Amino acid sequence: MCPSRRTVLTATAAGAGVAALGRPAEASEASGCGPRPLATAQSPSRELRSLIKEIDHDRIEATVRKLVSFGTRHTLSAQDDPVRGIGAARDWIAAELHTYAAESGGRMSVELQSYVQEPATRIPTATRITNVIATLRGSVTPERVYVVSGHYDSRVTDVMDATSDAPGADDDASGVAVAMELARVMARRRPASTIVFAAVAGEEQGLYGATHMAEQFKSAGADIQGMFTNDIVGSSTADDGSRDPYTIRLFAEGVPSSETPEQAATRRSVGGENDSPSRQLARFVRDVAEHDATGMHVRVVYRRDRYRRGGDHVPFLERAYPAARFTEPAEDFAHQHQDVRVDADGKQFGDLPEFCDFPFVARVAKVNAAALWTLAQAPGTPRDAKVGTSTLTNSTQLLWTRGAEPDLAGYEIVWRETTAPEWTHVIPVGDVTTYEIDLSKDNVFFGVRAVNRAGERSPVAFPAPQN
Repeated sequence: MCPSRRTVLTATAAGAGVAALGRPAEASEASGCGPRPLATAQSPSRELRSLIKEIDHDRIEATVRKLVSFGTRHTLSAQDDPVRGIGAARDWIAAELHTYAAESGGRMSVELQSYVQEPATRIPTATRITNVIATLRGSVTPERVYVVSGHYDSRVTDVMDATSDAPGADDDASGVAVAMELARVMARRRPASTIVFAAVAGEEQGLYGATHMAEQFKSAGADIQGMFTNDIVGSSTADDGSRDPYTIRLFAEGVPSSETPEQAATRRSVGGENDSPSRQLARFVRDVAEHDATGMHVRVVYRRDRYRRGGDHVPFLERAYPAARFTEPAEDFAHQHQDVRVDADGKQFGDLPEFCDFPFVARVAKVNAAALWTLAQAPGTPRDAKVGTSTLTNSTQLLWTRGAEPDLAGYEIVWRETTAPEWTHVIPVGDVTTYEIDLSKDNVFFGVRAVNRAGERSPVAFPAPQN
């Protein structure tokens, strides 16, 4: 029998008189009663549903096949050939994004962000690396920025082979197609905050393009509150032939690599190893993207990335930006990074469009759309969230700085047991910047999120101790 709608938290907290403190979550997935709505879940708005419906898997397929048609997109391949090599792919991506920008009423701009990479690991000679970036400027809080990317360079087994055919359909024309399709459907809309759609180069050689992009943002003091890279999102089939067409993995780092030793020591002393900004961002994706409009389950993986590998979110993490990586549920290593060839049975191998599942890629784009659009429309993540520790009592005081959004309605406190992976209770507290709750800070974890008048919620801010 399934447990009641009250969670185990209610039973354990009842003795302390806190059963009514916050809206509880549903029964857990582990109960065998199926997926349960998260306590912090948000329903898609009418505008978001309309946007999601415009995402077209046929257009995504056409983008992937066009990128494959350039033969190779290796970072060291030709940059001045109009039909083959990374230069031809770069120019085509830019031209497509310009057509989307033409429909934006001047809100979207497109740039080629280039620099010369001097000889370095996997870069034997000075090489121009170019990111193609479309920026859709926000209409209310343009200073707040969200980024989505895919990498348009490709490779074969030998990472230094710049001449052989390297189709790169799954890795990573699929991710570029997601970013481009989002740019297309969002160009005609007015997000409150700024959204950046990027196709980056140099990933296979060492994350060079994304590193340059992240550093440019950091140098400019950009307020990037969320970044997603889509890398290898083309197939729902694993190397054993099994399929999982309704799940996408989202890799999210724990303790931030950008933390100082003092910050890391504080985290160890009070907890929060599972509450980095990137993991709050990942929880937010589940909150806003697991519904009928996407048809997808987001499997959050509590790691920065897969073993021995990394993606274009890493340079953003290293600069203290919240970032995470989308990738397919189980990779088919028989095709990824393989030279194009035909086996003894006449079966063609290589990272080809024939091994992609384009309706699946479209659903991945819908997950991205739900996350990015809600982030851009909702208030920003609360700043300066603190938990008061100067007075030791069995209640908890939380403090934060009020946001400047003109449609800000107020705030909510969320909490969970220290052993729980998701927020389980939500408490509306109104338009205030401090709140005291009759729960011990020693026993549970707290967070704060902002709400606007439309009911859209921000990601959760995890409070630091204030002595």
